[in-house]
Amino acid sequence: MLQTLLPFIIILPSAAYSIISLFSALKFFNKPSQHHQRTISPGVSILKPVKGMDEDSYDNFASFCCQQYSGNVQLIFAVASADDPVIPVIEQLISDFSNHDISLVINPAIHGPNYKVSNLVNALPEARHDIIVVSDSDISVEEDYLLSVTAHFADQLVGLVTSLYRTSEVHGIATALEAIGFTSEMIPNVIVAQKLEGLTFALGASMAVRREALAAIGGFEALAGYLADDYQLGNKIHRAGWKIALDNAFVESVIKRESLMSVLSRQLRWSRTMRVSRPGGYLASGITLPFPAALLATLLAKPLWIGLTALTLLYAVRLTVNTIYSRYFVKDELLPRWLWLLPLRDMLSFFAWAFSFMGNRVEWRGSRFILKSGGKIEELV
Repeated sequence: MLQTLLPFIIILPSAAYSIISLFSALKFFNKPSQHHQRTISPGVSILKPVKGMDEDSYDNFASFCCQQYSGNVQLIFAVASADDPVIPVIEQLISDFSNHDISLVINPAIHGPNYKVSNLVNALPEARHDIIVVSDSDISVEEDYLLSVTAHFADQLVGLVTSLYRTSEVHGIATALEAIGFTSEMIPNVIVAQKLEGLTFALGASMAVRREALAAIGGFEALAGYLADDYQLGNKIHRAGWKIALDNAFVESVIKRESLMSVLSRQLRWSRTMRVSRPGGYLASGITLPFPAALLATLLAKPLWIGLTALTLLYAVRLTVNTIYSRYFVKDELLPRWLWLLPLRDMLSFFAWAFSFMGNRVEWRGSRFILKSGGKIEELV
């Protein structure tokens, strides 16, 4: 009897986790939006650390200038080099939106090995408002983005608000593999974490932080030695006693056409970064990974058809749950078109998880780093 049940026992954690994530999402996405209950719109300073060109850079930037928001909005771009190719795009934006408060800070000062954080440190003195929004350069937002995010600050205990992100347009198999990872892994993981224990981290696509909370952790300078500055910003603010809110509106991560090797390299960097940032939780997350469960259930089953039945059951759950996520929660329209890639995505996730334990070197924006304990980095010359 045990031998018969073993394949089903092996797949149980992964299948159960998918179902838990579904019910967590049902509750999270069905709660009313906070911005319908707001009474004030606080002033906001948006910091955009940029380096080089992204896909649709101008349109991404312009989306932050098209907000339906009654409060004061300041948009600050920060670059390190006066010959950065993105500067003409920013200058065009300033010209096209001349009635907006937009400025460009060019400052090569380095405050640590994380050059993105150095840009933030250099830009912060220009920020005039008490709500500081940090958003990656490849992010596009809807016109109610600021309205939705800032509503959470009506709760005086909220120190940071972060947003989920999705990718709705892909350019072939490589980028589809990355994009469905947002839908099938990142978003469910964040929602389950928020449901079970509350958020103790932030997502770099969009982070709105109260100036008082930022000052309480030592400002952006406290993040300059880390690779995962988004995780550290949220975690430090959480440990300082502030609440972290998760907004239920999505921002869009606009990705360009890339090779499979480029995508795989980034997946490994993310995995190694999370391993050193939260080692215990990251190690335990391997229990819920579908690929090793599917493989073991098939290899250990006797007769084989029992293993194949367990495998079919696991992927019936996975395919259904992820299609619901894509169509009704995330609304990225990626599934069911790219559903056939899900087993391959699961295999990629497992190997990224496994190989993350086999080294501490990562590549990021043309530089090579070695990861230290706690998520700190040291650049390799």
